[in-house]
Amino acid sequence: MQPMSKTERVNAVIRGETPDRPPISFWHHFDAGKHAGRPAVDAHLKHLQTDDLDFLKVFFDLGYPVDRPIESLADLRTLSVLDGDEGVFGLHLDTIRALATELSGRVLITTTIFNAWATLRRVLRKGPYVAKAGPSTPDAPATVRMTEWVAQDRRAMADAINVIGQSLANFARRCIETGADGIFLSVRDDWVDTPEIGPGSYDALVRPTDARILNAASGGRLNVLHVCGRAVNFNAFAEYPVHVFNWADRSSGPAIADVAATLKPAPCGGINQVTTLPASSAPACADEVRDAVAQAAGRPIIIAPGCTYDPDRVPHANLAAIRRAVETV
Repeated sequence: MQPMSKTERVNAVIRGETPDRPPISFWHHFDAGKHAGRPAVDAHLKHLQTDDLDFLKVFFDLGYPVDRPIESLADLRTLSVLDGDEGVFGLHLDTIRALATELSGRVLITTTIFNAWATLRRVLRKGPYVAKAGPSTPDAPATVRMTEWVAQDRRAMADAINVIGQSLANFARRCIETGADGIFLSVRDDWVDTPEIGPGSYDALVRPTDARILNAASGGRLNVLHVCGRAVNFNAFAEYPVHVFNWADRSSGPAIADVAATLKPAPCGGINQVTTLPASSAPACADEVRDAVAQAAGRPIIIAPGCTYDPDRVPHANLAAIRRAVETV
């Protein structure tokens, strides 16, 4: 088979066709000084070039535009639907525009959007947001406060999530209009469908806003769903209208072999970002590539970790081993 371009390779997998080799990508948060402007552009381009990625996930760690701190349930009523280009949204659009200009379609760009629940959780954090890889704790103060507020006034929380969801939908639309090829929507239901909040709460409070965001991004050609944590309802997420589905198949499940035949979007995973990537050898990383392809059983797959990795802990040799391994599977 003739060598494909990076864009051709990813598009082939999305169409369910066998590429010249499995595409790869992986991603990590950047330091605070590289979240916007030229530093953000340069950091993403360096990451893309150094690791020879087949598509670029652009991070959005700038937060959410609010006029005043949200300290109480009453403060939730101050939230209003945004056009999607205000404040930090606009800064991120500038980053996308610059990346799209420099890459000129040679590499597909998908940009991170945390769903409405996760975004509200970040709004409620005390102090500046510090991006990091690894699991977050379900008993973090912002999560505890959200749980309490749902119990106190479920309608107020539902309204706030709807407002944020519509704002994120507007932002998603502008991201694609500005030059992104799609969005990388991060979702998580295991901190919503809890005994304290109640089963089915994700369906009632959050899932409609996920749909609204994805509908706004429907013009994209690389919309990725990232399921964070251990999904309570994996099958519901598997029905989302996206091109690519990324999840922590090794650390959270289900295994690729269990869903490869039925998952509608292209599967994206295979590398354990919790143990193998930071703590094992380059041969072990290559073994996971081969095993992931074998589990897919002929289904085209994108090789990636199940979530972000910590660049201070992961040896570059392990990343390079993943890139080499896809040449021989």
